[in-house]
Amino acid sequence: MGYIMDLRNVVGSRPLIMAGACVLLIDEENRLLLQLRQDNNCWGLAGGSLELGESLEQVAKRELFEETGLIANNLTLFNIYSGEEFYYKYPHGDEVYNVVAAYICKDYHGEVKREHSEVQELKFFHLNELPSDISPPDLPIINAYIQYVGKEH
Repeated sequence: MGYIMDLRNVVGSRPLIMAGACVLLIDEENRLLLQLRQDNNCWGLAGGSLELGESLEQVAKRELFEETGLIANNLTLFNIYSGEEFYYKYPHGDEVYNVVAAYICKDYHGEVKREHSEVQELKFFHLNELPSDISPPDLPIINAYIQYVGKEH
C-alpha cells in the first residue's frame, strides 16, 4: 500500500478517496473464498488499493495473488461501488471513502496460501452459510453478488 501510505504521511488519518479492487473468487462448488482479516478480525474479499500506474484489473489480480496465493486467469467486472455506504474507518483510525471495482473470478489456478501479515485464515463458504462477521466495506458487494446469483436461477 505504498501510495496510500505516502499520502497518509501528509494528511494523517483524515478521509481519503481510495480507489481499489476486490475479487469474488468462486470455486467449482460455487463457494466464495473469504479471508479472515488481521486488521478488523472480520471476513472479507481479497482486494486492496490501486498503486500509481496500475489498472483496476491489475490491482485485483495482484491483491488476489498476494493475499491468497491464487492466480486469476480471467476476471469479469461485476460492478463499481462508491458512495456513503463505502465510507470506512480502520481500527487504527484512518478514514477512507472506497471506490471499488468488484471482479468475479471462476477461472484461476495455484495453491491457497494466506499472506500472514494481513490474513488470519482463508476459507471457501457456500453463499447460504456465510459468516456473520463480514468486513463492512465488503458486505454490500457480497450481498449484491448473492442477489445476482439468485436472479440467475
